[in-house]
Amino acid sequence: MSPTQLPDHGAVLAEVREVRRAGIVRLRELRLPVLTGMSASPGEGSPGEPRFPAVERLLRTAVAAIGGGTLQEAAEFSLGLAQGTRDWPPADRRRRAAQVYGVSVERFRKNQELMVLGQVAEQLVRLASGAPAGAAVPASDAGTAPADGSAPASALTSASAISEPSARPRPLAPSHHRIPVRAGGHGGHVTLHVHAVDLLRDIDVVVSPSNTHLALPEPYKSSVAASLRRAGAVRDPAGRLVEDSVRDELRAWSDRFAAPGLSVAPGTVAPTGAGALAWQGIRRIFHAAVAVPRPGTNDYDVQPADVTRAVTRVFALLAEENGRSADAGLPPLRSLCLPLLGAGRGGLTPAVSFAAVWAAVEAELARGGDWDLHFLVRRPERALLVAELLASTDGAPTEEPGP
Repeated sequence: MSPTQLPDHGAVLAEVREVRRAGIVRLRELRLPVLTGMSASPGEGSPGEPRFPAVERLLRTAVAAIGGGTLQEAAEFSLGLAQGTRDWPPADRRRRAAQVYGVSVERFRKNQELMVLGQVAEQLVRLASGAPAGAAVPASDAGTAPADGSAPASALTSASAISEPSARPRPLAPSHHRIPVRAGGHGGHVTLHVHAVDLLRDIDVVVSPSNTHLALPEPYKSSVAASLRRAGAVRDPAGRLVEDSVRDELRAWSDRFAAPGLSVAPGTVAPTGAGALAWQGIRRIFHAAVAVPRPGTNDYDVQPADVTRAVTRVFALLAEENGRSADAGLPPLRSLCLPLLGAGRGGLTPAVSFAAVWAAVEAELARGGDWDLHFLVRRPERALLVAELLASTDGAPTEEPGP
């Protein structure tokens, strides 16, 4: 399948969820036009052969491409691909997949299952693009959004890659999508931003990923933390640096609260001002220490549990600072923007990062937290995944109400 014929990630994910509900043993009974079309690629099936065996082979190839670990194991149990689970009822397969992560069935259904099935869909799209396992999917274009700026997940599409010079120009993808969500019986909306972090406007708090030494990257780099440092710096009319505001405040916090020369615990959050970003309506930056440097390398390790812990701490800090703001007669902090923590050099996949962030967000919303929430990504294909996962929280009927 050529890059310009790539299937929509949302459509693939919907059919993967259908397979999870029915199980591999009932593939013949399912209507799966997208997966069937993908399985018709060269090497998948023979002329005249029923399509469902080719669909099963395609699913097994995609799951194997995940590369092992708990994610692959949970995917195999969820879809009935693990040995001996082919004819298991969906509730039993879900229960076994939940055991892989050591969580309750209900928690798995609301969090990890979205991540697991999203990764299977992502690998299927990669296979359709002809990319090797783990390679990036070609950059995608997004569909036209409604005039009011709201967009269900289906408004984002990954149907085409970078256009050929002779191809007809496509409309620019919208950079903001308002998506309905639900948690613990509470409904609301989340705004998904698809642009660089330094383009944010009028958001009270932006969360910035950090390492456990709270050492900011150099401002010329492209990460979220580097971009916020660069945008928060005060410069003279000629562009010369006058004050590295964000770095200086973070160092002051570290000098006050962290032991000299030692790292802070993963999940720690250090609040600072926003420097020059205050002119864009950004009031605070919360630096979430989630990346643990790997000794002897330039790499980092990020654990999803630390991401969840950090986001939980972010909400606690919001409450603490709002208490002080009320005493000082200042307006409260209401809006919060979250990137996919750990999905850069930290090595987490976007789906894993989102699930870890959402676990804390969902718990806060379920408690009745009244926040104006925003998510931020730069790549359209990541926006598609996040939009699908957000939309799936909005009261979609579940297939097994029990455990």
